[in-house]
Amino acid sequence: MNVYDSVRMRDALIVHGFKETTKPGQADVILVNTCHIREKASEKLFSELGRLAQEKKKGALIVVAGCVVQADGVEILRRSKLIDIAIGPQNYHQLPELIEKYNRKQGRIIKADFPVESKFDFLPLPKQSTAAAFLAVQEGCDHFCSYCVVPYTRGCEYSRSSKDIIAEAKALVKAGAKEIMLLGQNVNGWHGDRGKDLGDLIREIAKILGLKRIRYTTSYPSEMTQNLINAHKDTAKLMPYIHLPIQSGSDKVLKDMNRQYTVKQYEKIVAAFRKARPDIAISSDFIVGFPGETEKDFEETLKLVKRVGYASSYSFKFSARPGTPASLMKNQIPEEIKTKRLMKLQALLLKQQKEFNQKTIGKVFDVLLTERGKVRGQLLGYSPYMQGTIVKAPTKMLGEIVRVKVTGASATSLTAEVVKK
Repeated sequence: MNVYDSVRMRDALIVHGFKETTKPGQADVILVNTCHIREKASEKLFSELGRLAQEKKKGALIVVAGCVVQADGVEILRRSKLIDIAIGPQNYHQLPELIEKYNRKQGRIIKADFPVESKFDFLPLPKQSTAAAFLAVQEGCDHFCSYCVVPYTRGCEYSRSSKDIIAEAKALVKAGAKEIMLLGQNVNGWHGDRGKDLGDLIREIAKILGLKRIRYTTSYPSEMTQNLINAHKDTAKLMPYIHLPIQSGSDKVLKDMNRQYTVKQYEKIVAAFRKARPDIAISSDFIVGFPGETEKDFEETLKLVKRVGYASSYSFKFSARPGTPASLMKNQIPEEIKTKRLMKLQALLLKQQKEFNQKTIGKVFDVLLTERGKVRGQLLGYSPYMQGTIVKAPTKMLGEIVRVKVTGASATSLTAEVVKK
């Protein structure tokens, strides 16, 4: 979502005469987009600002955007005099106007409210795109998990209409996109058209000529519908991959997290996906060391991981975010215990990921090549199962979908050779 936001801010500025540069020393405006999900991510902002001090001295205007501004805008302006404009995630369509205001010597600016109008109504359709593009269909969340800041920084759930989404998807394909990742904090909660769900939207997007692949993230388990599950069976362009966060394998911890499902319900959803699409790859998110998590609770998480068998997963130590109920809970877990549990969980998840990757050795499938590798003659891309794949291929194939045969696998990636274009 943050990458998508950055791209859309770039699009808004390009319409007003700006050009993108990858060199900070050349920039008139430097945009730092932020995330507030974890404390470490927030603190990275100030490290990055320190590195930009020299550009500030040369006259560059420094803009900080995103959820950190929404949560702590006044505080970050106090902590760093380098910031000229601070703008929240619901206001970035106003960025060109705010830059103009600043240039009229109106002083430092902070804009972090929740306007009545949707920012999507004011953003131009994209004129350029990478081969794999992002498209936000839904934003915000109404679930209020006890550890999460999203409802406070992104606001309540908002779904765009299918008409607007399809218009943007067509613009992305016209600009060069071959794959589109549909985004939302609770993407399968999309309800932009009365009586329709994300499965219906995906089937409509799949009709766009020139679009080859569709993905979506991130899903909330209890919002999953059979119609969306069936889309993995009947829509060829929808990739056989689903990111389905569970966070914990303990029903007690899930209840304390205010996750509105049980482990049994989650596993039933996993079984439904595998029935609809037997080769589907499933990934997840896990939090260890949530307040009150016992050793028995943690062991329940390990048992769940073994039962489900994940293709890949993200796992983190609990990070107390100010203003969330979990930050005020008793029985906070000591850091050393959180670290120990995380290492044990990650070892198991990495073992599963390696086993999943090794099962693809010798298989033939299509890979969308999206970037150059570190070694000359190599291009990087993703398999249908979201595996990072290193392909021996000429640069002219960059941005193309090519058929490859997997020749090797590690815990984190595949190596492959081109069979045919």
